[in-house]
Amino acid sequence: MKYRTIDLFAGIGGIRRGFEMTGHFENVLSAEIDRYACMTYKHLYGQDPFNDVTSATFKNQLANISYDVLLGGFPCQAFSIAGKKEGFKDKTRGTLFYDIAEIIEMTRPKAFLIENVEGLLRHQKGETFKVILETLVNDLQYKVVGVSTNPITNELEYNPKSFILNSKNFGVPQNRPRVYILGYDKRRYGESSSLDAIALPQKNNRFPIYRNLHDLLEYGADPEYYLSSGYLETLKRHKARHKGKGNGFGYMVVNAKNIENPISNAVLATGGSGKERNLVYDPQEGIAGLLVKSKKTPLNGEGIRQMTPGEWGRLQGFVDYAFKDFQTGIDEFSFPQGVSKAQQYKQFGNSVTIPVIETIAASMYDVLYELEVNLSEAIDNLQNKSLSKIV
Repeated sequence: MKYRTIDLFAGIGGIRRGFEMTGHFENVLSAEIDRYACMTYKHLYGQDPFNDVTSATFKNQLANISYDVLLGGFPCQAFSIAGKKEGFKDKTRGTLFYDIAEIIEMTRPKAFLIENVEGLLRHQKGETFKVILETLVNDLQYKVVGVSTNPITNELEYNPKSFILNSKNFGVPQNRPRVYILGYDKRRYGESSSLDAIALPQKNNRFPIYRNLHDLLEYGADPEYYLSSGYLETLKRHKARHKGKGNGFGYMVVNAKNIENPISNAVLATGGSGKERNLVYDPQEGIAGLLVKSKKTPLNGEGIRQMTPGEWGRLQGFVDYAFKDFQTGIDEFSFPQGVSKAQQYKQFGNSVTIPVIETIAASMYDVLYELEVNLSEAIDNLQNKSLSKIV
């Protein structure tokens, strides 16, 4: 039996794909409103995910389908801590987390996975994250992995750092810490001792997909990816200004000669700094001084370029991994026509690292399997007791 998932704020389906790769989950409904992300999603999965999570129409549709696990991320927004204090509906109204919480309350999935940026932990000095956990644990009655309740004060106790997983520990050379919140339905499974023992997997136990960036980079890239000499000088001046102020901001060449085991910084949906913090040293003959359309000055003579969309795709596990048939060596990942390179960077940067999700999904399956077995045994025991009383 496969557990049925819904994929909210789906992007191009990275969370969905990570769950599917375990062989234990199948997706039944998705929601995404970005036009270009929907194009890629439909191209990859054959399903149009265009749905608005905030709409009554979509929520009514969810109320009429059967599913087991809610998946999704959501933009980090400010929560109101004023108002009538009527629980999460008052505190979180007007935010996208409110819609997730409302869907959970309405449909009672067996489990959920919510993903977000690391900054969620610091947002409003930790108050946003606290409200999220209080909503999930106290209002919705889910066991959230990493959270316990103090029996005396009834306050939630947790270490915010325990919710962070870093992509570099899951087989890809990318320093990308993100927040992952997992929950299981206490109304269904009760106060099971096995729930208290659950922890987020901190790494995968397989060989790394890539040892470091040298295994991943497309050396000898097309000239269009090389920085113009004028742009590189601008980046150098910008970095020097910040260094003079005691800051470490500025561009980075992530595979510079002095780096023995190179890894990338996080790729970002906004593109800009995600590209500038992930520049590559890739010298080629004939590149220096070359004039390229759309660049105002000739290409730099230091062999410095941006990463390609394909390299970002590898860092996120889409390219050469999640859609690859390892028996034939054929990689079926591609973008549809009409998705520009700017959109490709955005879509990879806005997505998740699939090997991280795959590891979480495998762990969640094991937990759900045990919980369901225990639940079935408990129901059988109750039925047997009832029958014995009748006899």
